[in-house]
Amino acid sequence: MEAVQIGRLLFLSGMLPVVNRKAAIHRPSGRGVVGGGGPKGRGARRPCSALAAVREHLGSLDKVTGVAKLGVSSQRQGTSAITRKVADGASGVPRKVLGPEMPSGRIVLGVASLPLGLPVEVELVLEAAA
Repeated sequence: MEAVQIGRLLFLSGMLPVVNRKAAIHRPSGRGVVGGGGPKGRGARRPCSALAAVREHLGSLDKVTGVAKLGVSSQRQGTSAITRKVADGASGVPRKVLGPEMPSGRIVLGVASLPLGLPVEVELVLEAAA
């Protein structure tokens, strides 16, 4: 289950880099460019998948009234700067799509591995209109 709503809070976890529900990236963060765009481009795919799940669950992104938390787990390869850049890319998408007035708290974790060997996983907690 991609999304669970409790009251006005919508929780999304385990959001992986997918396009049309298929893995889009198979390399750890920082090990070459896949799909173009460098670390920021790779980080940007995760919240796009998450936002697609939000739209499917709520019917419209217009029903999102706040972003409480964005969590980014990045498979650690190389320096922490790469993990930060991937997280920066992931953080920018909700702001661009939902508007700059929706900042969020953010947690970034560098991890040894993620499901299916994918490089990044995103978690979001959103507030939805009643």
